[in-house]
Amino acid sequence: MNVPYVVIPIALGVICGILGYILGKINSKNDNSLSTALQADLDVCKAHTRNLNTRILKLEADLAVKTKATAPVVIPFEPGLAENALGKKIKENDLKIVEGIGPKIESLFVEAGIKTWQNLSQASTEKLQSILDAGGENYAMHNPSTWAKQALMAYQGKWKELKDWQDSLLGGKE
Repeated sequence: MNVPYVVIPIALGVICGILGYILGKINSKNDNSLSTALQADLDVCKAHTRNLNTRILKLEADLAVKTKATAPVVIPFEPGLAENALGKKIKENDLKIVEGIGPKIESLFVEAGIKTWQNLSQASTEKLQSILDAGGENYAMHNPSTWAKQALMAYQGKWKELKDWQDSLLGGKE
């Protein structure tokens, strides 16, 4: 019994077709379960993202309230008042109006980021002294203990008080 050579390829084709159909069905079931699992993960991620966005908005609102509450009051500079009290023209944030600070010390402070009366008024004596010490031995003899207070008076526009206090200082020292 000879099987014609044409029957074998046809039989193999039918078998392969049936196997392909069965594998396709199995695979589509796996794809559906995989797709369902991925959709569930995506839904969880979206929920977490919404939760995080809500928390970010709340934190931003809290920060805005705290920043508003602690924002420094900017006091406008009035050059006429300063000139009347000190007897000379004053430029805003000129650190040299502080008794004991000259052009070289002012440039040291500016390089260190202390550029305004407000900056100077908020600096500790230790920080000011460390800037002076870093500038070299020529600056070590200076005593910055009154400089922050003088700068605060200038920043607040208390020119008469500043002038009276400076008149009692000796080179910026009490």
